[in-house]
Amino acid sequence: MGEIVVKNMNDLRVRTAQNGISLLNALHENYVDWMHACGGKGRCTTCKCKVLEGMNDLSIRSLDEERFLKTNQLTEDERLTCQAQLKEGQVLIEVPEEYKLPHVNYSY
Repeated sequence: MGEIVVKNMNDLRVRTAQNGISLLNALHENYVDWMHACGGKGRCTTCKCKVLEGMNDLSIRSLDEERFLKTNQLTEDERLTCQAQLKEGQVLIEVPEEYKLPHVNYSY
C-alpha cells in the first residue's frame, strides 16, 4: 500500500492499494483537486509537485520529465504528478506556489 501526504494541504493523506498508480490519479480518485492543464499527459508542468521525502518510493523519471529537467522547467526535487507512479511506501509532497488553485485552502 502507498500513501501520499500533501504537506501544504494540512498534511492531507491519500492512501492507495494500487502500486504503479500516478500521483495525479491517486489524488483525483480521492477527490483532491490538483492542477493539470494538459489533462495529465506530461505535456506541461502545471501538475508538478515538490517531493520533500520519499523520492525512492516513486517510479523513475519519464522521458517527459527528463525533457523538462533538461530545460530547467523541473528541478531535481520536483516531479510531474501525472508521470510519477507511486510504489509501496510514503511520499511527502507539496504544491508549488505558482500552481496552487484559488478555491483550495492551503496551510501555508
